[in-house]
Amino acid sequence: MAGMSAAALALSACSIPGRKVAAPQKDAVATYWEGKKRTGTLRWANWPLYMDKQGKRYPTLEAFTKETGIQVTYQEAIQDMSTWFGKIQPQLAAGQDIGYDLMVMTNGLHLGKAIELGYLVPLDHSKLPNFAANAGAKFKNPSFDPGNTYTLPWQSGLTGIAYNPKYVDGEITSIQELWNPKYKGKVGMLVDTQEIANFGMFAVGVDPDKSGEAEWRKAGQKLQAQRDAGLVRKYYENDYVDALVRGDIWLCMAWSGDIYQQVADGQDLKFVVPQEGGTIWTDNMCIPKTAQNPVDALIMMDYVYQPKIAAALAEYITYITPVPSTQNLVREEAAKATGDDKKSLELMANSPLIYPSDADLARVRSYKSLSEAEEKVFQGIFQPITQG
Repeated sequence: MAGMSAAALALSACSIPGRKVAAPQKDAVATYWEGKKRTGTLRWANWPLYMDKQGKRYPTLEAFTKETGIQVTYQEAIQDMSTWFGKIQPQLAAGQDIGYDLMVMTNGLHLGKAIELGYLVPLDHSKLPNFAANAGAKFKNPSFDPGNTYTLPWQSGLTGIAYNPKYVDGEITSIQELWNPKYKGKVGMLVDTQEIANFGMFAVGVDPDKSGEAEWRKAGQKLQAQRDAGLVRKYYENDYVDALVRGDIWLCMAWSGDIYQQVADGQDLKFVVPQEGGTIWTDNMCIPKTAQNPVDALIMMDYVYQPKIAAALAEYITYITPVPSTQNLVREEAAKATGDDKKSLELMANSPLIYPSDADLARVRSYKSLSEAEEKVFQGIFQPITQG
């Protein structure tokens, strides 16, 4: 699952050297971009399976090169945020080229640090007309990057509850079912500390955006009680899906994209955003400060916000696209298609896992933005629950 690998939970409690910087003023943005020109080259680091692909070809990248003349070197170089940030941080701190002009980072602790330490380029929004025109309101001005100063969303996903109706009677609607004694030993939880922290807070009626240490400890106690009662079979990485299909677990914290893919493959699984709340996470395009081809990167960032391009990406990636108008384009394609293609496109166009309802979006929250001092306290509360 993009951005949610278990290694992302292994967040260092150590201080990262660097100077925290304030959000750039307009003149700082202009100063950075003054004199910058396209080079005809772009080096892009992304997660696996996060670009439409046919054999060894990447149709979207080929179309981009044909339209702009910019040659793209694309690599699936990112496996998890902890490892990626650990790799690039020393180079960025030293002002050295990391080998990429564009990278995709998940909102959370590592992206927050990259912003605070001045490792990312402030974006020139005068050169991003497609983003302005086509990005959904939910994807503009996020709490982790006000005004999209440094980032544009690539794809998003929801963290909710998935369950196997073969073993669960009725519908699951409440997060409290993860604490239901009748599911003892059949509950799966995610190992990522930010993920379980949010669910712990939802379970005790706390909005993560408004939380502090007292609320974290209350949520931690709730999660520890769940573990102590033997309800949790395992704290999972990406392997929870197979366990859910097999019946090793009956209900589990889950990522929307994983469950959509299973349903598309014919598995009978259900996904719900609990009434108490769920999490929305976003993988974001951003330009490292040592980029050698930043103008080319900015051109690509805006290019993928064209609805037809975004639709092609969404059909392959099957996560939440930041361009909601693609839903109508997919429906139009489905109306023209036949056979399995038609069935697949109709499933996608009507899926709340790709195009969440307003009601679902109203219930979801992001991860709590943490200072370095808060991170140490936060990790000290939640990490022992999954690692103990």
